[in-house]
Amino acid sequence: MAIVINGSGTVTGLAVGGLPDGTVDAGTLATDSVVTGKIADGTIANADIADLAASKLSGTVATARMPAGSVLQVVQAITSTEIVIGTSYTSCLTVTITPSSSSTRILVKFNTGGIIGETTNAIRMQIKRGSTVIKYSVRYGYHNISNYTALPVMYEMLDSPSTTSAITYTLEALKQSGGVFEVNSAGGTNSMTAIAMEIAG
Repeated sequence: MAIVINGSGTVTGLAVGGLPDGTVDAGTLATDSVVTGKIADGTIANADIADLAASKLSGTVATARMPAGSVLQVVQAITSTEIVIGTSYTSCLTVTITPSSSSTRILVKFNTGGIIGETTNAIRMQIKRGSTVIKYSVRYGYHNISNYTALPVMYEMLDSPSTTSAITYTLEALKQSGGVFEVNSAGGTNSMTAIAMEIAG
């Protein structure tokens, strides 16, 4: 088919591939004449963007693009409230996180200090996801304690909640009999910390 330049300025008879390479250069194209939707997938290779300046980049990397083991978000909760623990499970601190994907995992960590004494013979701790116990501690036994004794409380676990809904993790503790068990003691001068980290699966 012959190539015809019409009076209106349009061209007919020109098929794809009809122009030799180099006929249309960057200076020939009007500004914004090529939009994103007109660029086929795979057209731009890594080599084409090797020298792309950082100033030309914007936005964020989607979590789905992050390699396994990457930390996607961190949520922290802190309290300085002193909590007296009884013989039934008592909530010490909670932290809430909303996973970005159902395939990610959550590393939850609780860290504080406490005291025991006056015939306290054993304590237990557990972590809940919502109302479900997901980590139950062994029995920590203490014997013949006549004075108050400092007790570090560090408890953590790696959870796979398989959801994108908000999740609340809670550290609970109890003393099994008698005596004193206080978390975040020293007159409220300590701080109990809970951290939830979302990790790419």
